[in-house]
Amino acid sequence: MTQLINDTGFVLDDWAHGFCAQGAANDCRALDLSADTLPETIELRPGVEMIRINFPSSADGRGFSIARALRLRGYSGRLRAYGAVLADQYTMARRVGFDEVEVTEDIAARQPEEQWQFRSNWQDNNYQAGLRATAAK
Repeated sequence: MTQLINDTGFVLDDWAHGFCAQGAANDCRALDLSADTLPETIELRPGVEMIRINFPSSADGRGFSIARALRLRGYSGRLRAYGAVLADQYTMARRVGFDEVEVTEDIAARQPEEQWQFRSNWQDNNYQAGLRATAAK
């Protein structure tokens, strides 16, 4: 079992179409990418509605780089981080372009919904905004 998280907290997963490995058939609606995927090799075909990027370890930040590269290339579909993502990383995940995070029930039990919601104001509290506010005074 897994738990899906977005800015509102713990939510039910509404994705029922499965995931395909990169290079799968043209009718694939969602790609499942490993953390060692090179962003420039990802084929952004029409019809891909979601991309899920694996985080094998909370210390492995390659998924953040992949997400940012996909958004810079123009991918506007649903982007999901899954695996060993921690509540403390939620703000970064949202800033690089992830829409949601999928974690194991074990992680969700150790880091309850309140911890994730505490970080859901990812747009308001960032280093650059703080600098701009200080400079404006």
